[in-house]
Amino acid sequence: MFSRSLLLQVTIPVLLLSALYQLVSYISQPDDAPIMVQVGDSLPEGTKFSYVPYDPSTDSITSCGIPVTYDASKEWADKKVVLFAVPGAFTPGCSARHLPGYIAKREELLARGVDVVACVAYNDAFVMSAWSKANGVKNDDILFLSDGELAFSKRLGWTLGERTARYALVVDRGKIVYAEKEESPKEVSVSGAEAVLAKL
Repeated sequence: MFSRSLLLQVTIPVLLLSALYQLVSYISQPDDAPIMVQVGDSLPEGTKFSYVPYDPSTDSITSCGIPVTYDASKEWADKKVVLFAVPGAFTPGCSARHLPGYIAKREELLARGVDVVACVAYNDAFVMSAWSKANGVKNDDILFLSDGELAFSKRLGWTLGERTARYALVVDRGKIVYAEKEESPKEVSVSGAEAVLAKL
């Protein structure tokens, strides 16, 4: 049988190594690691998207403006924002069931105190701009923002492989007051305009 002193000599170094490993793992965790967003959290610092501002001179779906960086952390600091994310522009569920609800309910959202309505997807800014035009959205009534690198959605922990998951957030002056992700990307329930309106 092992003596008590021998057992301690073996056990203590193992415990110390285990604790050291956990500490190193925590310290080396990247700043952009998923935070698994919850109500009450702040909008992640440095939230930025790529975006083509509306321009009447490039109103045709076959023309496009120049993408710029949209600094959401700065732009939304003093605003109430409804953000909904879709797995992909021009896809059936997103085009037929998700986006139309927000187009139809935009005025009601504004009447409830919302300053900005934004749609986010992994598609690049050119595709997002074309999708807005295809749906008759003008004057930045709804912002179509590109999360092309998935930087934002990954920080939330809400991705669908290499696409954005289907989710909705309400951000009130930098604080997340509503955060829901669909269990299935084919569903439009908790991320839909009706569900968001009910919580405002």
